[in-house]
Amino acid sequence: MPAARNTIGRRPGRHPNLPTATLKGHGNRKCGNRYLCWAYIEAANFAARHNVAIRRWYERKRAKKHRVVAIKAVAHKLARACYHMLHEGTSFDPARAFG
Repeated sequence: MPAARNTIGRRPGRHPNLPTATLKGHGNRKCGNRYLCWAYIEAANFAARHNVAIRRWYERKRAKKHRVVAIKAVAHKLARACYHMLHEGTSFDPARAFG
């Protein structure tokens, strides 16, 4: 039986070696705007279907990871590309983002 000092103050879901504010198993699941995330995933699906360079990159990623992980990676690359387009005032270049 564990000593009383080891069990006092512990709650279910808390990891004993992590700080008290940290819950185990709760990553950044709810970080960011869910609607913007949905829009980027829709754009990634469209881009993976209709752009040859993005489709090749997606298929390489999909060969190693799950389909959902691969499309989220494409969405993340599109989001970063949008940031740089707005920041630098340039147009989208698939060769630069997925080349």
